[in-house]
Amino acid sequence: MKWLTVYGREECHLCHEMVAELEEIQANYGFSLEIVNIDKDPQLKKCYGHLVPVLVAGGEEICHYFLDRPAFDAYFAKIR
Repeated sequence: MKWLTVYGREECHLCHEMVAELEEIQANYGFSLEIVNIDKDPQLKKCYGHLVPVLVAGGEEICHYFLDRPAFDAYFAKIR
């Protein structure tokens, strides 16, 4: 199973939108989703503060601000 992580904030509408989109396609791609609130970790806040939401898999950033479907599909094509 592939693990994807969304780094975001609780009060971020873009974060909620990205998570909702990922949940809609989750079954088709077969991934687990972890959501991390960067405000609970000063290092993550420093790293991702102005980029949220950030979608990461295996240490590789796939996209930020919104779900970039071409980048998302390219990542999954690469790991299959």
